[in-house]
Amino acid sequence: MRTLKDKIIEILVKDGHISKGQLEKALGIQKEKGVPLRSVLVDENMISRETLLSLLSEELYMPTLNLSKYKFSPEVIGLVPERIARLYNLIPISSFGNTITVAMSDPLNIFALDDLRTLTGCNIDTVLSPDDEIARSINAQYNLESQDMEYVLDEASFQRGSLDKTEIELVKQEDIELSSALEESGEAPIVKLVDLMLNQALKKRASDIHIEPEHDCLRIRYRVDGSLHDVFKIPKSKQNAILARLKIISNLDITENRIPQDGRFKVKFEGKEVDFRVSDLPTTFGQKFVLRVLDKANLSIGLDKLGFSEQPERVFKEAIAKPFGMILVTGPTGSGKSTTLYSVLNQLNTPEKNIITIEDPVEYQVEGITQIQVKPEIGLDFSSGLRSLLRQSPDVIMIGEIRDSETADIAIKAALTGQIVLSTLHTNDAISSITRLIDMGVEPFLVASSVVMLCAQRLARKICLKCRQPIEIPEAFLKKIGFTEKANFYTAVGCKYCNNTGFYGRIAILEAILINDNIREMIIERKSIDIIKQYAQEQGMKTLRDDAFLKVKQELTSLDEAIKITTEE
Repeated sequence: MRTLKDKIIEILVKDGHISKGQLEKALGIQKEKGVPLRSVLVDENMISRETLLSLLSEELYMPTLNLSKYKFSPEVIGLVPERIARLYNLIPISSFGNTITVAMSDPLNIFALDDLRTLTGCNIDTVLSPDDEIARSINAQYNLESQDMEYVLDEASFQRGSLDKTEIELVKQEDIELSSALEESGEAPIVKLVDLMLNQALKKRASDIHIEPEHDCLRIRYRVDGSLHDVFKIPKSKQNAILARLKIISNLDITENRIPQDGRFKVKFEGKEVDFRVSDLPTTFGQKFVLRVLDKANLSIGLDKLGFSEQPERVFKEAIAKPFGMILVTGPTGSGKSTTLYSVLNQLNTPEKNIITIEDPVEYQVEGITQIQVKPEIGLDFSSGLRSLLRQSPDVIMIGEIRDSETADIAIKAALTGQIVLSTLHTNDAISSITRLIDMGVEPFLVASSVVMLCAQRLARKICLKCRQPIEIPEAFLKKIGFTEKANFYTAVGCKYCNNTGFYGRIAILEAILINDNIREMIIERKSIDIIKQYAQEQGMKTLRDDAFLKVKQELTSLDEAIKITTEE
């Protein structure tokens, strides 16, 4: 049976539109990513979508239709169920007598045509339309965003590719006997709905899943590239079953609804293991869950792959090459501090080094590193845990966060007695870490002697290369914000590739400073932060805004984004 892929290969080779080498490259990408060959050819700019569509139309003797301006009839749309439209990526466009005409991206899919004939009892005619136009039309005509979640629950029992067991599967899930009150959470629709939620989040590159009970529904939101997006709402009647299912897979106490709980679980997705860290918090309308996605693939081996600018990367490498001392990374929650520190640990993780971390909670589980989870309820907090781990002869210590004076004091002394100490603080810029440590009661001479590097970090959204548009910025505005370099500016537009956000992925913005003898002297003399910062800039330190503007010049982000995430100096 000839497939559309075979037909495309035959047409392109016969007419000489692409070379043999290009075809082999496209087939390799298609096999690796598991996407249609036609999508690879267009995305890799080997052939335009219009040319490919025209060639297929000519070869298959089939007309093409631009759906973007087509006016659909609700009566015709109602002839084909949404699940079939999405399953085969097709949409009905007209009906005449006993014949329905559908727009398809793959008109050689005989299974789709057979299913349609059986389901509708009509003859099926086809026209050709691009994948993305069909998908947009399905979303618009079937009203995906506002549909009742009961439909999704019904769909969960329909065996679709997106719910296939091989796509997302729990790892080492224990057999748990459910009580009668929780039996519903083990039913196929609930299990598949939770699997669908996780699967969709991973496909959309979400860093967090927010599951929030409201007075009339259960609201699901994904955080993608730092911004939250509403996904769907689940009827209130299904809330308890969904939350019970999450508790079961996270090994939380199912009977406890009054106090916060923390758990974690793993899934297999596209051939790799992904950790989820689960936080459960009682609220007015029920328990709110936040699932943090911890993908170990994000932990680059070493600093070279993190995308740092030249100056901060050089400072980092100098700092970790020192035999002892404290390296502090500062920034708000969700600014990538942990990922940066774990990447440093990965670079330091060799058989001759004893590396111990103490965290709340343990973010990534890394082989070859001893990791301690603090448990204040039994007296294992940062300070007591840090005292104990110092007796374990560590070479490198990572402290999740310096929160109090006792932890700060022990960490500083550990850095003075021969260990490399990595930790985080919550301050607005790098130099302010000095003031924060002194405010915690650490003597200035101890800060000066122990700290070898300070770094502030933010995450900027990378502009989508597929839909960005050039934009002119007035010279007066550039002068006002201190942007003096010549650069091409772009604005975020939004397309299917970036989920209509205009951004795809994030990149680190850093302010890093190596502590030298002059800065040590300033700290001991209690010089103001402004004086120390001015000196650091004279020595070549790039501020957060400087680094953000550099990323704008490199066409990695927009000027709006750079201004939003940094403050004026």
